[in-house]
Amino acid sequence: MKRDYAILAAVAVGAAVLPRLIHNPYYLTVFIVIGIHSILVVGLNLLMGYAGQISLGHAAFYALGAYFSGVLTAVHGFSPVWAAAVAVVATALVALVVGIPTLKLEGHYLAMATLGIGIIVQKLIEEFSNITGGNNGLTGIPPLSIHGLAVGSDIRFYYFVWFTTLILTALSINLIHSRVGRACRAIHSSRLAAQIMGVNVQKLKVQVFVLSAAYASIAGSLYAHYQKYLDPSTFGFGFSIQLVVMVVLGGLGSVWGGLLGAAILNLLSEYITAFTAYGPIIYGLILITMVLFIPEGVSGLFGSVRALIARRKEKTPA
Repeated sequence: MKRDYAILAAVAVGAAVLPRLIHNPYYLTVFIVIGIHSILVVGLNLLMGYAGQISLGHAAFYALGAYFSGVLTAVHGFSPVWAAAVAVVATALVALVVGIPTLKLEGHYLAMATLGIGIIVQKLIEEFSNITGGNNGLTGIPPLSIHGLAVGSDIRFYYFVWFTTLILTALSINLIHSRVGRACRAIHSSRLAAQIMGVNVQKLKVQVFVLSAAYASIAGSLYAHYQKYLDPSTFGFGFSIQLVVMVVLGGLGSVWGGLLGAAILNLLSEYITAFTAYGPIIYGLILITMVLFIPEGVSGLFGSVRALIARRKEKTPA
């Protein structure tokens, strides 16, 4: 746990210094997106990497957070902070309602059910165009402000996003080292063994699912107030797959894997823009490669290299 907080401090220092090293404003935008996606992936990793539950429709909760915040601020005049709070509660309730029956499923059935949730939410956004703007998009979303303090400029938004990302990452670290985190790992290893040890498996899976959805809602609210425009195509099945790729790429069961996966895939996307039409194929190849050859992800690979160096040092005679 101390090592995790040391890494957290290092990431915080890096995030604070980074804007001074960036001379192109466009790259500041890229790192804002990386921060938003990191929140999503850290939350999804709690579900997939620790509780062992697949989700192919996590973009739905991202969309709910974005649209609740967008509609409440643009149409009903809510302040962005209150809109984001309402969005988190509403998204968590939706996750609770759909999670109770859905998480009784296992394996491929669970994957298909979560995929269905994502498709349903996207279609509802498109159909209720009088509220969401439908395929024409939702416009007029105000910039983020907190008690009258505007966070509209890119540099302020960057710092706010990464402050939020680091706070939620710290909460995740506390969770995984708590009794709940140990119970989640027990479920991931063996559901039967966890039940024998007295873990309420179904209840815990639903709780982690709701928490993961709340993380996605926060990320969605940040995205809405940064872009100031929402389009349902942003929250489709393809984006859910990108999130899964980020989790696997960074490393299942690693908090830092979420940040690494989001950073690597977003930076990689900047270099494959010429192959946008082949994006799903490229992401699929990355996913297959990681699962077959580096199942522990990039963070796990770093850990293996560090352990190998430590063993070699132990074998070296004094």
